[in-house]
Amino acid sequence: MDNLYAEESWLQILLVTGVLGGGAAFLAGRAIATTWRPFWNVLIYMAMLGAAVRFVHFALFEGALLSPASYAADTLYLIVLGSLAWRMTRAAQMATQYYWLYERTSPLTWRQKPDTMSAPVAVATTDRSAT
Repeated sequence: MDNLYAEESWLQILLVTGVLGGGAAFLAGRAIATTWRPFWNVLIYMAMLGAAVRFVHFALFEGALLSPASYAADTLYLIVLGSLAWRMTRAAQMATQYYWLYERTSPLTWRQKPDTMSAPVAVATTDRSAT
C-alpha cells in the first residue's frame, strides 16, 4: 500500500478519494441511472472522475499526478460506488415506473410479479376475410 500512495497520508486519501471522489461517484451513478442511460456510461464517467481525483491529489497535496497504480486504485473504487448507485437507482426505477410488472426483492434487485408471469397476452387481429 505504501507504493500505491507513497506521497499521500491516510487522511488525504480518505478525504479526497473516499469522501469527495466517492460522493461524486455515487451521485454520478445515480444521475446516469435516473436518465435511463446504460451501465457502460458509468465506466466512462468513472474513468474521467478517476483522473479528476488524481488531479485533486496532485493540486492540493502534491501527490503524484501520473501514477498508474494510484489512478487504477482510485478508479476501481469509484467504479464500485458508481455501479452500486446505478444499480440501486435502476431497481427503484423498475419497481416504481413499472409497478404493475415488477416488485423489488432487495435494494439492488427486482423481479417480475408472480401474477403477471402467466397472464395471457391480448393479440389484436383484424379479420380481412370479411371484406
